[in-house]
Amino acid sequence: MLNVRSVLVTGSNRGIGLELVRQLVGKRNAPEWVFATCRDPEGPRAQDLKNLAEKYRSVKILPMDISDPSNVKAAAATVTDHLQGAGLNLLINNAGIAKPSTLESETAEDMSEVYKSNVIGPMMVSQAFLPLLRKASQESPQKGMSCSKAAIVNMSSEAGSITNLLVWDLGHVISYRCSKAALNMLTRCQSLGWAKDEILSIALHPGVVKTEMVPLELPGQSTVDESVQGILNTLGSLCEKDSGNFVNWEGAILPW
Repeated sequence: MLNVRSVLVTGSNRGIGLELVRQLVGKRNAPEWVFATCRDPEGPRAQDLKNLAEKYRSVKILPMDISDPSNVKAAAATVTDHLQGAGLNLLINNAGIAKPSTLESETAEDMSEVYKSNVIGPMMVSQAFLPLLRKASQESPQKGMSCSKAAIVNMSSEAGSITNLLVWDLGHVISYRCSKAALNMLTRCQSLGWAKDEILSIALHPGVVKTEMVPLELPGQSTVDESVQGILNTLGSLCEKDSGNFVNWEGAILPW
């Protein structure tokens, strides 16, 4: 079972990120702190998140544009102050973007923008919060690795599987697919590089979920609520042998 004192979720003003915050604070063993980040906390698109923060004192909303290095560093400093010497148990790199395209229509500008959000962003966020993750790992009495101790969850997609190329017939979205394949490699590197710190790193496919980013009706689709229930159950069951893997919301291993 997932049992964390502190968790940070990027891109938490809508879709899967918002539902992660909602279900985390609704747990019987809810975290003491849920840091919920988004680009514009004061904007109308963050109203649902603000409503959650008014209801639950544990929810702390932070502005963070994951493509802006100074923004990321400022958010990490704020979280460090809030935790008052404690570490951060769980970092969920959920924020990401997609731009429709085909092989013929894909542009260098869109490819660059999608990579900046979907690969470089999670890399910078992980680097910025690494000291807090290390602290959580060092302070934990638990042996081995778990998401309750210290972990990075990179929200990937089976659309980035080089073997499967999920729903290719319904959308090529070249930059999105390439970015998620690169995010999977980043996850593998993190799992190797930070193994000695006992920080678990995982790439996670949330399922085919109907959200603002994917408004289509697709076969085998799940609701945001179902997806997040599965994600939290899966995170609660992961251990050292899972670090560096690519799994779906139900915990099944996916091909790279």
